[in-house]
Amino acid sequence: MIEEFADSPVALLIIDVQKGLALPSLGERNNPQAEVNMASLLAAWRARQQPVIHIRHCSTEADSPLRPELPGNAFKDEVQPLAGEAVFEKTVNSAFVGTGLERHLRVAGINRLVIVGLTTDHCVSASTRSASDLGFDVTLVSDATAAFERSGYDGRHYSGDEIHRVNLVSLDGEFCRVRSSADILDKLAGNAER
Repeated sequence: MIEEFADSPVALLIIDVQKGLALPSLGERNNPQAEVNMASLLAAWRARQQPVIHIRHCSTEADSPLRPELPGNAFKDEVQPLAGEAVFEKTVNSAFVGTGLERHLRVAGINRLVIVGLTTDHCVSASTRSASDLGFDVTLVSDATAAFERSGYDGRHYSGDEIHRVNLVSLDGEFCRVRSSADILDKLAGNAER
């Protein structure tokens, strides 16, 4: 749990916060403050010298803005990796498939993850589920993730907020604990005072 920061490392896993996911063509997104919250958490992790891991989606889809050769593949300014911070590249939804992420965590003795990133219903959900299934203790930050609006198989329009909330509900208690960035930052501050 977050309360035990002093006892062992907790990695901040930042998933797919890339410029291509800011394109208007993707539709309306919920939680416009997600990147601000991610940046606050990232600053707190760096200040406490806790491990930070960045995940970049390198799409193989012909029309994806996240293809490696396109500007959209770049990380957003709010979460630019620093020297020494691990970066893993993936081509599928889960950050654990086809990457060295699991091995990196095991070798470093990291069993606990705090996950932020884009998007809640795709790579964040897939990575959270994989991490849990692999035995990691996972906290997912509700206001440091976001989702885009979509049309469903049923022809109904779903807002980004609906998709975001339903995904958080389905993950919480089964694959992770869902917490707010304020809750995590408060717990970090409390640990720093001990």
